[in-house]
Amino acid sequence: MEFDVMTRATTWDNVATLARRVEGAGFSGMLFTEGHQVPWMNIAAASLAAPSLHFSTGIAIAFARSPMITAEIAWELAQNTKGKFRMGLGSQVKAHIVRRYASTWDKPAAQMKDYVQAVKACLSAFRREGPLQHDGRYYKLSLLTEQWTPSRHDYEDVKVDISAVGPLMLRVAGEVADGVHVHPMHSMHYIKQRLLPGIAAGAARAGRDAASIDKIIPVIVAAGDTPEERAQSIKEAKTTIAFYGATPNYAFQFDDLGYTGLRDQLRDCLKTGDSARAETLLTEEILDQFAVVARWDDVADRMIERYKGIASRLVIYLASHWREVDPKILERWGEVARAVRKAA
Repeated sequence: MEFDVMTRATTWDNVATLARRVEGAGFSGMLFTEGHQVPWMNIAAASLAAPSLHFSTGIAIAFARSPMITAEIAWELAQNTKGKFRMGLGSQVKAHIVRRYASTWDKPAAQMKDYVQAVKACLSAFRREGPLQHDGRYYKLSLLTEQWTPSRHDYEDVKVDISAVGPLMLRVAGEVADGVHVHPMHSMHYIKQRLLPGIAAGAARAGRDAASIDKIIPVIVAAGDTPEERAQSIKEAKTTIAFYGATPNYAFQFDDLGYTGLRDQLRDCLKTGDSARAETLLTEEILDQFAVVARWDDVADRMIERYKGIASRLVIYLASHWREVDPKILERWGEVARAVRKAA
């Protein structure tokens, strides 16, 4: 398993400093989310500062862009990172796609399948495997002259991944994606009983080997050698689980585990701003289902036990301020990273 850091776009100087620290600590790579900034320039700055790292987006917003633009970005980043980039795409939600990006939103799973196929059609044309031709329900592409075709390079096998939670999008991942970004709020019950069967169903439909589809899994971790050291990261973990768990898109996992009604209670806490009650509702038993809470010396073993044989890449979640992390703490994370990578 590879071991990455999740972060958000920042200034180019900041991300270059962070990349050098992450590379020096022994991580495999960096995964960028797309929020208030696009990630592309940050990835370029980070790759120049730390050329051994691998880079991915987890996720870039698909429906906000033409498939051609996405393919061109992926092609350029793959070339300049010497093959150390993979494009991770997600649908976002209707309000953002329609009202923030002024783009089309219909049936997200069907639209995502068409989008990925359109991106791959562009990449195929860039490789000169044939003329650009994609005639999908949402995206139609048929014009790409040599003048407007990107130059060929040595790193043309560009991976295209998607985020997926529910059964429809998981089947799409199995059918057309090179990898799937698992949601950070997940239990192992969800992964084994929902995620893997969903991917397998899609792969079977397309005649693909489900094992060939990479699983990129962000993990919520609360590490520390004493309860006092773990307190802040446990609080952050509970805040994250409460936020996601208050929405029906993810809260079905509570029901799967027998915590019926927890979603409604967390939703009430979110509406009233009662974070203290939300923390109380998320007991130690529930937290252990969705996060790794452990002493530093046990973190790697716990992650390996959970994810070996399933994950292609693990990603440390809740890492927005990595450039500010104390060097001693970063070294502890480096020890975890090296142990996980060695166990692959």
